[in-house]
Amino acid sequence: MKRREFIKVTGLGAAAAASIAAPAIAQSMPELKWRMTTSWPKSLDTLHGGAEIMAKVVGEATDNKFQIQTFAAGEIVPGLQVLDAVQNGTVEMGHTASYYYFGKDAAFTFGSSIPFGPNSRLNQAWFMFGGGKEILNEFYKNYNFTSLLAGNTGCQMGGWFRKEVTSVADLQGLKFRIGGFAGRVMQKLGCVPQQLAGGDIYPALEKGTIDAAEWVGPYDDERLGFYKVAPHYYFPGWWEGGPMLLAIVNLEKWNALPKYYQAILEQAGHYANNWMMAKYDAQNPTALRKLLANGTKLHPFPQPVMEASFKAAKELHSEVAATNANFKKMYESLMSFTNSGYQWFQVAEVGYDNFMARHSQS
Repeated sequence: MKRREFIKVTGLGAAAAASIAAPAIAQSMPELKWRMTTSWPKSLDTLHGGAEIMAKVVGEATDNKFQIQTFAAGEIVPGLQVLDAVQNGTVEMGHTASYYYFGKDAAFTFGSSIPFGPNSRLNQAWFMFGGGKEILNEFYKNYNFTSLLAGNTGCQMGGWFRKEVTSVADLQGLKFRIGGFAGRVMQKLGCVPQQLAGGDIYPALEKGTIDAAEWVGPYDDERLGFYKVAPHYYFPGWWEGGPMLLAIVNLEKWNALPKYYQAILEQAGHYANNWMMAKYDAQNPTALRKLLANGTKLHPFPQPVMEASFKAAKELHSEVAATNANFKKMYESLMSFTNSGYQWFQVAEVGYDNFMARHSQS
């Protein structure tokens, strides 16, 4: 066969194959409609927005064959009951923070953040390359769900206080809204921890039901209006150095998905994760300036408070690890990975960031 005729024939053949393959692929994509409930109010357009972005990407990647409808906290279940709704099949999936459920098992603190744990980059690296995903999902099987990476806030702030904190003694009897396992650390320092969903914090702070509250950082905190009722804003949020947010999927529903839908869902979660971190990095500087202009008083936690908190956290970790095999396994894995990571970070990252931070003031 002559070369020109060969090209003509094979070109027609490829076109014909494409015309047959495209409908065949489309026909093999089942139409699914899922529901995803979140732990966030709609007003928090970065947290709840991460879930919406994830759903949007899944729809676009499947030509809307796979649709996920998102529901804010309270629309199907309260914000702190997302895990239960996924576990029992009320919804197919949720978007939440794992540590909200540490009351079921202290090991739930992993998958979000542990006090004095890693920053966002090391937390994500542990999940993806340090065995974190496998360890977590093996544990989550006991609760009939699996997890996908789907967000991170970066290092959070230390919260809003009605009165200034000058020493550890000022924490005695303080009713402090603080999420997850960190509340048990604060309890060791004399606080009375309160766990409230995001939308319930401002009313409690305004009425004096609580004395202080932490949420995320300047962008979300400014939107929630905490500065209006508690003027003292502290940093850093040592309990959340880089908390992950997860998309959790009912295990039976996950296993029934075609493999390519599983892959699309996982990649959509990674997109939402990157989108969320970038948006917080873009929005927090402006939000902090607005807060300061509105009279917010910015303080670092006093060094004695930081040292006492670190000591209390390490004591608690050891106590829980001694009686909880799941916690011990996750803690040893995460902290081994984290310690190694920080040895590298201090070589280049920390030095560079400190230099640039100093010169950004000039």
